[in-house]
Amino acid sequence: MPNERLRAALLERGMTPAKLAEALEVDTKTVERWITAGRLPYRKYRYQVAALLGTDEAFLWPEGLSRSQVAAAAESEIVTVYPHRWAVPNDAWHRLYESAEREIGVLVYSGLFLAESTGLIQLFIRKARADVRVRILFGDPDSAEVAEHGADIGLGEAMAARVRNALVLFDPLRAAENVEIRLHSTVLYNSIYIADDQLLVNSHVYGTPAQNAPVLHLRRVAGGDMVTTYLDSFERVWAGAVPVQ
Repeated sequence: MPNERLRAALLERGMTPAKLAEALEVDTKTVERWITAGRLPYRKYRYQVAALLGTDEAFLWPEGLSRSQVAAAAESEIVTVYPHRWAVPNDAWHRLYESAEREIGVLVYSGLFLAESTGLIQLFIRKARADVRVRILFGDPDSAEVAEHGADIGLGEAMAARVRNALVLFDPLRAAENVEIRLHSTVLYNSIYIADDQLLVNSHVYGTPAQNAPVLHLRRVAGGDMVTTYLDSFERVWAGAVPVQ
C-alpha cells in the first residue's frame, strides 16, 4: 500500500524523492519504494526523514514503532508538569515565545492573562517582524460555546467581556505583518500555546477556571506523537475559525 503520508509531507515541503534520496545518500529508487510500495525504511532512515520533513516518525510510519516505543517517546516529550496555570513562572511564557523561529500559536477562549503579561504583545510583534508566523485564536464572544464556558466556571456573561477585553488589548498586533487573529466557536478541552516544537497545554476542567487547571510543557521528540496530537487539534480549530472583523 502506498505511503500517502510520506508523499504528502514531501509535496508540502517542495521536496522530490530524488532530493530526499540525495540528502540521505541512498538510491532514488529506494525512496520511491518507500512511497509507492509502502516499504518500511530502516530506523535510522525513518528518523532522518522525519527530521528533514519536520514531522514525526510515528506519523509517517505508524507501524514502525512498537507500542512501548511510542509510549516511551511520548513520555520523553513531557518537559515538566505544573499543577496550576498560575504556578507557571511568568518568564516561562516569555522564554517559550522567545524561542520561536517559525511559528507562534495561541488557542484560548480569552487569553487575557497573556495581554496583561508585561511585554508579551511587544514580543509577538517583534517576532512577527522577524518573519515568525503568529496565529491567535480567541473564542467568539457572541458564541454559545463562550457563554456555556462562562456559566460552567462561574463567570457567566463576564466570560464574553473578558474575550472582548483581550481583543482590544491584542488589537495592536493586527497592524503587523505575519499576524493573523481569528475567532472560533469550539468547545475547548485545552488551551494551547505553541512556539515551534514546544507547547504549553492548559487543561480545561469542568467547573474550574483555567488558571487553576494543570499545564503540560511539551517538546517534540522523534517517535512521539503527543505534540503532533495537540498541533493537529490547533489546525482543525484554525480551519473552522473566522478572521476578526
